[in-house]
Amino acid sequence: MTHPYDYYYRPGMPLRPAPPRAVASDLWFEPRKALLGAWIDVRREPVETPRTRLMADHLWQGDEPMDALVAAFGRLGSAGGRRMLNQALTHGIDSLDDPLPELVNLFALLDDPPDWYDPDLWEYGRRLWINVSLAGKMAMGVQDFMGTFVGAEVASAVGQTGRFVRDPYRRGLESSVWFRSVTAPGALDRRNPIFHDTVRVRLMHAQVRAMLRRTWGDEHFAEHGNPISNATTMGAAVTFGLSPICFDHAHGRHSTTRQLDAVMHYWAYIAHVFGVADELIPRTAAEGMEQADYMVATAGVAPQWTAAMAGAATRRFTTGTPIGRLQIAATAPLLGAVAYYSGAPLVRALLADTPLNSVPLQPFSRLTALAAATQVRLRALDDRLPGARARMIRRALHIDPMWDRNTRVARYLAARAGIRGTPFDHHDSTADTVRCPV
Repeated sequence: MTHPYDYYYRPGMPLRPAPPRAVASDLWFEPRKALLGAWIDVRREPVETPRTRLMADHLWQGDEPMDALVAAFGRLGSAGGRRMLNQALTHGIDSLDDPLPELVNLFALLDDPPDWYDPDLWEYGRRLWINVSLAGKMAMGVQDFMGTFVGAEVASAVGQTGRFVRDPYRRGLESSVWFRSVTAPGALDRRNPIFHDTVRVRLMHAQVRAMLRRTWGDEHFAEHGNPISNATTMGAAVTFGLSPICFDHAHGRHSTTRQLDAVMHYWAYIAHVFGVADELIPRTAAEGMEQADYMVATAGVAPQWTAAMAGAATRRFTTGTPIGRLQIAATAPLLGAVAYYSGAPLVRALLADTPLNSVPLQPFSRLTALAAATQVRLRALDDRLPGARARMIRRALHIDPMWDRNTRVARYLAARAGIRGTPFDHHDSTADTVRCPV
């Protein structure tokens, strides 16, 4: 018997209540208040709005067209399905003699951008997003890291797949490559290989979702909703998009509503290509902030997988020797910086079952705050000097320099582990070791 909420929403349907696990937690209050407090009313219990109700509803569902394609691949065979998808991406759906109906349905959406999409506004939003401060980008990165390791839905999915325990360098490389690529001009033009890779990552998410549904069963669905849900995908897009620019605004580098809306548009179209249902995609930054506030507030408390993943990452640390204790103490600057961007409670939750659980976070958190504020103010000063627009265009001419550097490091680490490419195809297996890259 299927769960009564196991269906895809249609406009006009009554909205489903949030899954039982999606309740507000104080763990996430500090980062929410710091980033969004200048724009919306941030409370410990997020304000209920029509958009947050829709987000709660869509925690029950995945990505309808891609989920259907994964089911079709199960009947056809993943190798044949992969070849068919790759041909349609590269040469168009019309190049296939007998395409799967599910593939035709998917490409009807991929080949025809929605009416609200404006490529000029997307490009403006891309430039603005690249031009946020390094401190703002760090805020996004740290909070994404915490969502991955401590947030109940994502940490459970990543923990179950064994991604960070068995294959951390491939996961890091794939994430870095995709984030770097999507900052390129025209990255999501239909014929761009970056568009193709984005669709491949979307397929991988659907493959993992299907595996997790089989592995976890109906009881887990009844408590948590759908793994890698449509709402969570949208939540990732709004937080990735808005966190950096909101961080800059909160530290004195103010943004206009027009600029915020452009950045939201940039990430809204990315969300569209990633398979978020159109009714869930925000058209303005204000709508996106409501969604980000709800998703972060209800990210949940650390599941059992948090301890397993954090333990695997810290197993080399030991308190049994003077050198081991010195190594643990040496993590204080990094952990203090993470605590500044995410809040100390999240750091303590992450490290609760590790040898790093009592590492002091001060004064390094305060020093990071000073350095971050200084860096943002310097960028604000740069915005007021002659030639600011030309500098913004030049910085965003090709690729986000920060993500480019990050990817170089990820490639180096992956190469040392014998990993060279990022084909985004190793989820074609249906085994329980399927892994998720983003």
